[in-house]
This record gives sequence, C-alpha cells and structure tokens, in this order.
Amino acid sequence: MFLGLRISLHLLVTALVGFVILRQVIEPLPHASWIIALAIILFVSYVAGAFLTRSQVSPATRIFWLTLVSLEGVVLVYLTADAAFLIFPLFFLQLHLLRARWAVPAIAVSTAVTVTALAMHGGWSVGGVIGPVIGATVAVVIGLGYRALYRETRQRQQLIDELLATRELLAAREREAGVMDERSRLAREIHDTVAQGLSSIQLLLHAAERSGMDGEALEQVQLARRTAASSLAETRNFIRELAPPALDGQSLVDAVSRLAASTSRDGLEVNFHVSGSPRHLAMPLETTLLRIAQASLSNVTQHASASRAELTLTYFDDWISLDIVDDGRGFSPADTDRPGSFGLVSLRERVENLGGTLTVESEPGSGTAIAVAFEAPPVDEDEAQVRP
Repeated sequence: MFLGLRISLHLLVTALVGFVILRQVIEPLPHASWIIALAIILFVSYVAGAFLTRSQVSPATRIFWLTLVSLEGVVLVYLTADAAFLIFPLFFLQLHLLRARWAVPAIAVSTAVTVTALAMHGGWSVGGVIGPVIGATVAVVIGLGYRALYRETRQRQQLIDELLATRELLAAREREAGVMDERSRLAREIHDTVAQGLSSIQLLLHAAERSGMDGEALEQVQLARRTAASSLAETRNFIRELAPPALDGQSLVDAVSRLAASTSRDGLEVNFHVSGSPRHLAMPLETTLLRIAQASLSNVTQHASASRAELTLTYFDDWISLDIVDDGRGFSPADTDRPGSFGLVSLRERVENLGGTLTVESEPGSGTAIAVAFEAPPVDEDEAQVRP
C-alpha cells in the first residue's frame, strides 16, 4: 500500500475511534464503559496489526488480524451507531489484505451487517441503507484502482530496471571496444617502431658479425646481437599481450586447440585435451585462459627446451581449470632472476585479478607443470560477450 494512503488510513481509524470514545464521554449510553473499552481494544488491535504486517508475516497471520479487527468493529457497531463509520476503513483493509474475488464479498457482508446494525438502532431509513452502500462502492472503486495503479507501477519499475541493465551492458561493450581499439593501436605502433628497429639492429649486427672481424670486437657484436634478439622476442610477446585475443568467431576450446596446433613444430609436440562439457564462460575469463595458454607455451618454446607439452582444459559444474605440462629442463620456482620469470609473475597477477589460483610445480631437469583454476558459473551467451 502506498505510504500516503496507509498514513491516511491510520489517521482515519484514529479519528473515528476517538469520535466514538468522545461521544460516550459527552453523551454516554447505558453501556458506555463497554463501548469505550471495546473501542480501545479495537484501536490497540489495529495498531499492533499495522506494525506486524509491515514485516514479512504469513498470509494466515494477516487474515487472522483482519478477522479480529472486523469482528471487533461489527460488535462495536451493534453497541452504538456512532461506530458505523469505522466500517469504511475496514473496507480498505479487506481490499488490501484479500484477493479481489474474496475482498468484494467480504465488503458486501460487512455492508449488510452495518445496514442491519443501523436499522436496529434507529429503524430502517434510506440514509441508513444508501450511506454504507455508497461507502462500500467508493471503497471498492478506489481499492481496485489502487491495485491497477500498483501493478502499473511495478511494471514500469521492471521496465526501468531492464533499460538500466541494457544501458550498463551497452556501456560495458562500448568501453571494451574502446580498450580493444587502443590496445590494437599500441600493438601496431610498437610493432612498426620498436620491433622493426630491433629487427633492423639485429640484421646489421649479423652483417657486422660476418664482415671478418675477430677477437673482442666480434664478441661484443655477438653479445649485442643476442641482446637485440632477446629484446625483440620480449617485444613480440608484449605485442601479443596487447593485441586482442583470437576468440572472435570461435569458442575457447577452438582457440586453444588452434594455439596448440600452431605452436607444434619440429622438435616440440603440443597436445590439447578437453575434459567435461564445454560451455560459455564470461568473456574476461575466456580471455585470461587463452592468454595463460599463450604465455605458458611461449615460455616452453623459448626457455624450456622441451620436446612435448600437454594442455588440458577441464570443465567442472561451477569452475574450470587449465593445466600446462612440459618435459623440459624445469627450473626452481623460487628463482625470480631466471629467464621468463617476469612472465610467471604476470601470469599470477592475471589469475589473481579474476580471483583464481595458480600452482607451479617444477624442478631443474624434471619439467614444469602449471595449473590454474577459476570459479566459472554458467552464463548465457549475452553475458559471455561482455568484458569489464
């Protein structure tokens, strides 16, 4: 019930009960004490029920309260005609607490009881019949109109919520598109400047290396060429990190499968396995999983000297894991100065940003196993397309 209507109803009940009590004080009937006592009981019952029904109570409790207040009002009307006006706020209570198919008959019964009680006090009259009937009719019209207005308000609020959700979805997609465009631009700029420059430096140093120099000068040129080659490899990795992931138009399983196939070459066999039932995941999660697979295989090819690598993507009911295992030379996970250690730190940051876990198991000469796991509740296709 709207706040204004509820407050008006409370004030009306208070005023009518006060009127009944005041009349018995000024012009007391023979049983005035009973009337005053019952009026006070009715008011206390009404106030207690009004506070009680503001919380989540069972329908049976609400019906009990309505029945109690209605019976008290009927008895009070039979004791004094002044209480006849109390029947009107009861009409609104019945409309508020009962369904329409029950509220209208309840109002009809209450009206008939009131008309009969008034006839007992002063005989049958047109006013004694028309008054309660008109009051009941007005209450029904207002009550049903309120219900229609309430339904319309709920529907409008639902539409507003849907529009806000849609706007947030569009805003998220626009932000993601902007981020992807900027990342692509930076990747192109770095490729066309830094990467091309390092590649040219490497070619020039290689030419100088073959020019016939020897001794310390040759060693310095070779060191410079190796440094340029290492910097070029790191720059290309950075470019791959900036560029949008290869997920457009294909599933995560397809993207990782293609990555495994493209990484396999002479001397390195990369196998990809899927366990469980593949499903749509949130786009940030799919992107992160693909990035982890890319970075891990990049470390395998550059640093592990491995002959075999296994990728396993496992779908569970509400989480997902990715395992990358190679038979390379391994390393000590505590050694942060080794080549590729920055990539491992970056992997851990990626995983932790999405609330996942990263486990690295490796020993020198024993290969490496990397396992990541994320909570992955099912999402629909529209939600899966949104990146934060």
